[in-house]
Amino acid sequence: MTTAGSGETDGFPSGTAEGGEADGGGASPGPADGAGAGGAGSGGANGEAEGSPSGAAEGKAVETTETGGAGTRGADGDGGPAGGDGGLSEVAESDGTGTGGSASGAAEGSGDSLGGADDAAGGAADGGGAAQLSEAAAELAAQRVERERIAQRKAERKGPIESGAKLSGTAADLLAAIRAVEGGEKPAATVFEEPEAAPRPAPAPEPARRPQPAPAAATPGTESVAAVRAVLTAGGAPESLAPQVAAALGDGADALLREDPWQLLRVTGVRPDQADGFARALLGAECGPDDERRGRAMTGWLLEQAAVAGHTALEMPALSAALAQRAVPDPEAAVQSAVAEGDALVFQDLLDPSAPEPEEDEPERPVRVLVGLERYALAEESLADGLARLVNSLAKDASQPWEAVAAAASAGAAELARAVAGHGLVLHTGGEAARAEPAALLAAARAAGLRAFAAAHTPDGSRRLAGGEGAVGTVADLLAGATGPGRDADGALDLDLLIVLDAPQLDVEGAAMLVEALPDGARLVLSGDPAVLWSAGPGRVFADLLAARACPQIASRTPDPGPLGELVSGIGVGELTQVGAPGKEVVIVPVRDAGEAVHRTVQLVADSVPRAIGVPAEQTVVITPGHGGAAGTRALNAALKERLNPGPGRFGGFDPGDRIVHSPAPGRAAWGQVVKADAEGLHLSCEDAPVVVPKEQVEHSVRHGWALTAHQAAGNRWPAAVVVLPGDAVQSLSRPWVYTAFSRAERHLSVVHGVEQALPKAVAESLPKPRTTRLPLLLKTQVPAAN
Repeated sequence: MTTAGSGETDGFPSGTAEGGEADGGGASPGPADGAGAGGAGSGGANGEAEGSPSGAAEGKAVETTETGGAGTRGADGDGGPAGGDGGLSEVAESDGTGTGGSASGAAEGSGDSLGGADDAAGGAADGGGAAQLSEAAAELAAQRVERERIAQRKAERKGPIESGAKLSGTAADLLAAIRAVEGGEKPAATVFEEPEAAPRPAPAPEPARRPQPAPAAATPGTESVAAVRAVLTAGGAPESLAPQVAAALGDGADALLREDPWQLLRVTGVRPDQADGFARALLGAECGPDDERRGRAMTGWLLEQAAVAGHTALEMPALSAALAQRAVPDPEAAVQSAVAEGDALVFQDLLDPSAPEPEEDEPERPVRVLVGLERYALAEESLADGLARLVNSLAKDASQPWEAVAAAASAGAAELARAVAGHGLVLHTGGEAARAEPAALLAAARAAGLRAFAAAHTPDGSRRLAGGEGAVGTVADLLAGATGPGRDADGALDLDLLIVLDAPQLDVEGAAMLVEALPDGARLVLSGDPAVLWSAGPGRVFADLLAARACPQIASRTPDPGPLGELVSGIGVGELTQVGAPGKEVVIVPVRDAGEAVHRTVQLVADSVPRAIGVPAEQTVVITPGHGGAAGTRALNAALKERLNPGPGRFGGFDPGDRIVHSPAPGRAAWGQVVKADAEGLHLSCEDAPVVVPKEQVEHSVRHGWALTAHQAAGNRWPAAVVVLPGDAVQSLSRPWVYTAFSRAERHLSVVHGVEQALPKAVAESLPKPRTTRLPLLLKTQVPAAN
């Protein structure tokens, strides 16, 4: 177990989220054992010190367990390079510590503390009565429409689940409950109604690029907040949670909370032991661990924590074990109650869909019972449906205009173009240099008169696609209508070809909305590096598609150049090789403890790298395992601010000139600088666009940005990177973290190294933690395997 940071483990969290990530400790159920750390408390109280999801208070301890922390996206590790032929002579001048790069055993470790799509990263709504929508608000509006369309597709699916018809016992009870829900009958509690389908709207207008307030979450009325505050006070909870509770529970929040105190778990950052204490204060003798309301709420909370850890569903045994550890006496009944209330869905997935139907005297085909939240279940099914539609909707003569594209392309791009000519879905893999191939495909398609567009995960990723001027944007802006070709009369993107770069960063909801927006007959190319960290949100879309082999896969043969390319390529295949670095491309800086790591990092960024390499501090990124701890982002950002831009931090800890990360909506982050602060709020310059963040949102959506985690840095590259590997992160090392962190550097990589021999072992042996998803099976039943 790795513990980063310290502080109290009880009391209610502040709800602060940083850049879509969290550093709460605790445990969330994993796909194997579903168990987290900590024992069940007595009297209905949970005895563990569990972390919150993304809204954990800053002082909470970070714990990484085998099943992934509640609020951590697995336990990503990282490592350092083996050798270079020299170090920066300027480093460690004060104490004579050497910096030579010949130590082949250099290592680094980390454990990213990550939030997910539901993190409280500033929130966003439709902007109320604002004259013009901001980009984030427009994006959220588009997301709402897409989710309604996903729900419509779900409603159009006829009949109950086909498999599992002869099940008995608990599995049969669960299947009966979900069939009752889908069939419109009244289960034990209430009727769950599918949301009504909504028509697709006209294309969203491109927002004006002028200073405008950051989107604010929908604000509940004063009376509603006051009523909720009274209930919280009666239960001993902080009054400051009232606005969040009122927003989460909606109209009548006070009555709902008084009737079911465990609804408090729907507020980001509240832990089960805190909800138990609140319930005991309100209900008295009525409160007990066997309360149906508690079991139902705990089921939903565990599924939310699983989503934070990257799972779109949990196997029933894993969920049952996690419920039992949290003092739920009858886990199966708790799950059935959650299903009856529409809080969760149950799936009976055949382990081998190709197996023939059994005869009467033969045993049933084996199935696995999965339980998931509706939003991710619908997204995964919609994604599978949309991909199958793209694969099967090509006209017979559709390849004719693409033959000219293939003829115009060269080398690797020609192979990619030929695959696109005959298939609606194509996967393309490779490193940074391989981006030239989809760029060439984009240019050739546009030259042939086809409607083509490329979308990357970040604005920096868009800028790095050479030759894509006017036809490149971000996935978020494309879905929001802020960039791209617009929509046709049916509301679909007006495209013949869409190329998505940084595809491993697509979570299941984002991928579903993207695929749903494509018209029949369009081509989709998903391009990315399969060795990087998976998405911060639930799912592992790109990896699942690669494993399903449902479409052509084009692997680039273009290697990344130079010592950095050689180093990263070796890490990708599990080898930490020693590379020559005649231009000081790779430097190892050994340290003894976290305090020295912070000191050396500041020295590198502020002095050594600018002087010896010629890269200024503003073009250097610091990457570290997590937010908390003595060498986490908070500690490093505080030290870097003191050196690079000292000031009193009069506005929420910020001063003009501070480097920041702004998270206007869950799952989004933009880098920039503080310009000024006034009565309107904090004025930022993010990606060359002015943004105003109201004062009340600053704490939750803006943080200093000199130091980042690897998940925050994914999709971006900087001229120089300083990767900090504190010694307390040894147990959380993994190959994907090492690969992602090291590959963020374009010209120079410094490794502040304190993990000794743990690095080569992690690179060779530590693979990404598995995520439970349904996409591979859904694809197998709808899309035949490609040759």
